[in-house]
Amino acid sequence: MGSKYRLLPWIEDVLGPLHFQTALDAFSGSGCVAYMLKVMGKSVWANDFLRFTRDLARASVENSSETLDVDEVQHLLSEPASRGSFIEETFKGIFFTDEDNRFLDRVWGHLGDLSPAKKALVLASLYRSCLKRQPRGVFTISSLGRYDDGRRDLRLSLSEHFGESVEVFNRLVFDNGHRHQATRFDVFDLDASGIDLVYLDPPYVPRADDNCYIKRYHFLEGLASYWDGVELHPTSKVRKLRKRFTPFSYRRSADDAFDRLFQRFADSILVLSYSSNGYPDVASLVEMMERYKSSITVHERNHRYHFGTHARVAPARSAVTEYLIVGL
Repeated sequence: MGSKYRLLPWIEDVLGPLHFQTALDAFSGSGCVAYMLKVMGKSVWANDFLRFTRDLARASVENSSETLDVDEVQHLLSEPASRGSFIEETFKGIFFTDEDNRFLDRVWGHLGDLSPAKKALVLASLYRSCLKRQPRGVFTISSLGRYDDGRRDLRLSLSEHFGESVEVFNRLVFDNGHRHQATRFDVFDLDASGIDLVYLDPPYVPRADDNCYIKRYHFLEGLASYWDGVELHPTSKVRKLRKRFTPFSYRRSADDAFDRLFQRFADSILVLSYSSNGYPDVASLVEMMERYKSSITVHERNHRYHFGTHARVAPARSAVTEYLIVGL
């Protein structure tokens, strides 16, 4: 949801002429923009307040050398000396088959043996596997046995997806000669002193529906910690987690949140990624940014979001204008 993957060539074209060596992606999400910055030869700090998104960045951005070999993958697929059964018991009949759930419990039983980088690679591969195994790529409703249109992703087991996903993440690992980090902080707790450029892609308030990543990806967020220290919503049929507050989710608080955001990172080049279907509007955001920056440039591009695998999203909602608002 909201991934900028298809917009990366355009974003790189906009950022390319700017003079910077260090960059903070403050709402890194899928990690694709942070990874692009690494490919551009920058020293990258990827941050997000969700655990599973931090793991994605830790595997592909922070990690510059470690990969998983065939023997390690085979060991992960074996029965551990001790494993839990939380997933098999808690999510029985909701998203995945019993064998898929046991597979997830089994792999988690091995994670304590791995380095932080390899653990992140395993978790990132599990997240990708779960997303591809889900018919719509989200975890809002029970999907086991539903929406099966014969696609390959729905026929493969989680174990088979995992083997392919490990190969995908292994291929992403490279060293660009700089140090990188992936963290999990609230954006207003970040100290970006000395960072040349701050890229901002917050979960702005949409004009329809909502922007709750927890609602859509709660299973991945729980899997990140094996549901340790998280609270399941007591009435949720799909075992959702309780929603976390963010001021960017509500009109009553969004304007102030953006203003505080621009003020907090005013010493860096500001690059705000935004969409025409969000609140507040672009004119308001430019006016806010002008309080802290002397030169503002707005780049725009038409874009159509492809969210999930269904075709029920109305064209008026999926077709938007994307903006990059650059403050110098």
